[in-house]
Amino acid sequence: MRRIDAGTERRLSDAIARSLRAPVRREVLGHGGSAVLFLGAALVLALIAPANRELSAPLAAAFVAALALAGRVEFSAGSGYTVPTQVVGIPMLLLLPTPLVPLLTGLALVLSALIDVARGGSAFSRVPFALADGWYSLGAAAVLIAGHAQLPEWGQWPVYLLALAAQFAVDGIASLARMRVAVGLRARELAAEMGLVYRVDALLAPIGLLAALAAADVPAAALLVLPLVVLISILAREREHRIAHSLELGRAYRGTALLLRDVLEEDDEYTGRHTEDVVGLTVSVAERMGLDEDDRRAAELGALLHDIGKIAIADEIINKPGPLDDDEWAVMKTHTIEGQRMLDRVGGLLADVGVVVRASHERFDGGGYPDGLAGQAIPLAARLVSVCDAYNAMTTDRSYRKALPLEVAARELRANAGTQFDPAVVEALLDVVGAPAEPIAWQLTLGPGEPEPAPSRPPARSGPQPAR
Repeated sequence: MRRIDAGTERRLSDAIARSLRAPVRREVLGHGGSAVLFLGAALVLALIAPANRELSAPLAAAFVAALALAGRVEFSAGSGYTVPTQVVGIPMLLLLPTPLVPLLTGLALVLSALIDVARGGSAFSRVPFALADGWYSLGAAAVLIAGHAQLPEWGQWPVYLLALAAQFAVDGIASLARMRVAVGLRARELAAEMGLVYRVDALLAPIGLLAALAAADVPAAALLVLPLVVLISILAREREHRIAHSLELGRAYRGTALLLRDVLEEDDEYTGRHTEDVVGLTVSVAERMGLDEDDRRAAELGALLHDIGKIAIADEIINKPGPLDDDEWAVMKTHTIEGQRMLDRVGGLLADVGVVVRASHERFDGGGYPDGLAGQAIPLAARLVSVCDAYNAMTTDRSYRKALPLEVAARELRANAGTQFDPAVVEALLDVVGAPAEPIAWQLTLGPGEPEPAPSRPPARSGPQPAR
């Protein structure tokens, strides 16, 4: 299983946390409102639409129980999940009175939610929200009724295909509306998640249809598909274990990063405080630039650990009050390589962050260290860290000088945009800190091969320097 991306990891964690607590107002409006509308629409369909088959209470009860069982088999998909209801839901539509099926589906969903509550997987106050998941059955039932295809017949396959399309369309629209209101989920995020849901439904639909056609004369025989639901349940549990492991691993990586930050702060109090400031600024700039969640996470952890390699640098160099000589500066420059080496030993997510740490002192014009990367070859997260690191270093007191005023620091950043720094990042940072608007200078102040000088050398020539 691939590593979960940052956005999906956040939505999964949020969804799990939400399921265990009482709903907030916006969730009541979104999920509760959708549930009420579904129940009303299902009642209207049951009352006004003609049925081509008589209701058998025992058969209906058996199908409701089977659908509730299928509803307990959940594959996580972003902030939601998909269940193998097609193998039971399609036979219900064709073997029970079709106008009643949406109501029976709602009953099965509530029963499944009550089982979840009994197992400690959800809050009782969320049980009514389960009805909001029933819209898929309403769209399919309406098409079958309108197309006079309520009974299982091979010749009705075009109507069945339209019913499947209606299932997806109605469910998609209803899900988008309620998730937008309930949790603020955007259409693009929901579309990515629903792709898995609809792929599973489309693959299972032929099985459900075959079960209905085969059981046309003996409707209860359609329940012989239940062993397939059990098999899917085994696979779903395996997937859930892997997702839970991935989420736990993500938390462990973040915990390790925080622990390393604490070790760095214990080793050098100023560097620790500086790191915290750079992290806050980097996160704000990443949000201002509209980066996706993977890039924001990389920038945040890169900022948190960009100085971690300084643990390997002698204190007399780190805390030297005067200028560094050439040998000392050569040692100082190794801290990005040491930082990456440390994070590579941890592996996983932090090994990826190690790439950001290594590149955090590269220059946009290619004159940085340790690899001389330039422009877009420098990871975006590292470009953010570089600008935020330099700004914070300029605007805080150092052992060799006093803090610079915001206007002076802003002027230095603008003067070195396009040479030392990514101009887009400089613009975003100056917006975040509220610097007065001025045009950014794009001319080169250093040649691409000129080495970066020691941090105490004149900024007018070298450009602003990050904390050493």
